[in-house]
Amino acid sequence: MHLKNLRLIHFKNYAQAELTFSPEINCFLGNNGSGKTNLLDAIHYLCLTKSAFNPVDLQNIQHQKDFFTLIGNFELKGKELEIKCILEAKKKKQIFNSGKAYEKMSEHVGLLPVVLIAPDDTALIKGGSEERRKFFDSLLSQLDRNYLAHLVRYQHFLKQRNALIKKFAERDRYDTSLLEPYDQEIVTLSKKIFTQRKNFAEQFKPILLHHYGEISGQREAIDIRYESQCNRDDFEKEFYQSLKKDLILKRTNMGIHKDDFVFEIDDFPLKKFGSQGQQKSFLIALKLAQFQVFKEKKETKPLLLLDDIFDKLDDFRISKLMELVAHHEFGQLFITDARPERTRKILQDIDADIAYYEIEKGEIQKKNN
Repeated sequence: MHLKNLRLIHFKNYAQAELTFSPEINCFLGNNGSGKTNLLDAIHYLCLTKSAFNPVDLQNIQHQKDFFTLIGNFELKGKELEIKCILEAKKKKQIFNSGKAYEKMSEHVGLLPVVLIAPDDTALIKGGSEERRKFFDSLLSQLDRNYLAHLVRYQHFLKQRNALIKKFAERDRYDTSLLEPYDQEIVTLSKKIFTQRKNFAEQFKPILLHHYGEISGQREAIDIRYESQCNRDDFEKEFYQSLKKDLILKRTNMGIHKDDFVFEIDDFPLKKFGSQGQQKSFLIALKLAQFQVFKEKKETKPLLLLDDIFDKLDDFRISKLMELVAHHEFGQLFITDARPERTRKILQDIDADIAYYEIEKGEIQKKNN
């Protein structure tokens, strides 16, 4: 799979831009704030129907404009696809596949697998459980449409139940019969999603351990533990017993939205006891494991987006990553860097078709190797 070309209209800092890509390595080079990461985000939009960096769609429209359009032509398993994303102010976002509009955004998710490695990934380790759930939910949603359907349905009923609980709090009285339909759905979906997450975590763990060992040189042992209230035998009973607490706190306190994926190093929390280098190694291993899972399950190499990672990694970890590039372990790569000479030096011995793009204030120029 690869992205052949990309067109942007009124997207972030780009009034208009058109790019044709190498099927192997593409480098976006320029000063910070020039628009390099915005190009990666445009690719992310076309693959996953949303931004990787700003969840508010309207804020991705160029300043003082009222729409954006993204168009990308992909080759997937020998088939040509044109993916178009259009967002107009006060209108619903639309995604088109070869001229045909999707009824639901979820129908597109998983068609074009993509892996992003970015500086903000540190939130996966240092942030709260929501960051880690989002990572695994995104991964699973690209692999399994049933999982995505269950997750969307769960989030809908959770939102409705929380709104009803807040109304009860405002009126200072409640009616359990009104909650019952939401309770049944949340309990049932929690059990289904728990099973899907648990099975996936068991399959994902050995792949993660392998990649961490490769990157770190087998220096220490890591682990990943999936924690969930649903793992308790009396989960359903506890869910119904938690109503009093829900009413006091005005939100649902039991369910898979409380799950966590705990990262450990030598039996201690990575968040507290891992060095900066160990945390970086873990993050890269996490994303490489994601890449491998997509490659095996989707039977195609996903797009790999590397945002400003040369600034964040030491020479040892960069060399390990470039070994994989040199051995053509990846498919199409997109790399951003604020220091053009560094990227050229790192890639100078890589036998691949490399395209360089110099970017300045939303203007793009393709340069020779």
